[in-house]
Amino acid sequence: MHLHTELVLQSLPPQQSPYVKFKLELLRIRNHVIAASVEHGLNNSAFIPPLESGDRLTRHEFERRYTAMPDKKAELIEGVVYVASPLRFRSHGLPHGNLIIWLGNYKVSTPGVELGDNATVRLDLDNEPQPDVLLLVDKPTRGQAQISEDDYVEGAPELVAEVAASSASIDLYDKKRAYRRNGVQEYIVWQTLENKLDWFCLQNGEYLPLVADADGVIKSRVFPGLWLAVTSLITRDMTKVLAVLQQGLNLKEHADFVEHLA
Repeated sequence: MHLHTELVLQSLPPQQSPYVKFKLELLRIRNHVIAASVEHGLNNSAFIPPLESGDRLTRHEFERRYTAMPDKKAELIEGVVYVASPLRFRSHGLPHGNLIIWLGNYKVSTPGVELGDNATVRLDLDNEPQPDVLLLVDKPTRGQAQISEDDYVEGAPELVAEVAASSASIDLYDKKRAYRRNGVQEYIVWQTLENKLDWFCLQNGEYLPLVADADGVIKSRVFPGLWLAVTSLITRDMTKVLAVLQQGLNLKEHADFVEHLA
């Protein structure tokens, strides 16, 4: 239509009515506007909106947007997006690293168990968290979760650990409910600003706290031999943490568990 308008304008005789020329010029301008609008629409069709905290998305749309912004950590919890803020060292990075040391030593001593650091977990259609640390049984017929063809954790890991600033964190509310509902067997929340650590165990569909024994040690009910000297972890005495863990690893129950996973 644009080409046709140009040809008509060029073929008009000099004595052509000014009104007709004016109408055809308006038609040419309109064609330019329409063409520009169509091009803009085509360009916008490839635009993927960034993730923003508070967005309410399906898991599919969350993953589509997340793939387009790989430099940020984001989670989908009960259908709501949470984009992580920059993380501080003493309140998050350091305790996170110590959790990795403790659980990593257990993993090394327990073939068939795998550890994940900030791995995305597809829990259900409304929840795709990225827990600080997880432990899972990496055996198709033994464990709850599996690794998908595109390399994500699907289903509930046996144990999840989160480093939280305080008891007001989402880790103790919506995220905790999502983990419980989907069957994460044990859930650890370390509230670093309050020097407090909670270790929950799923029993009859509810999370109940595991209580430390007289020596201040909490013992996993899902992973035999996984012992934690809570106060030592909080005070960064990792030598004591690993010594107590080794006591658990020396038990026959741990050896039997390893044999069961083989």
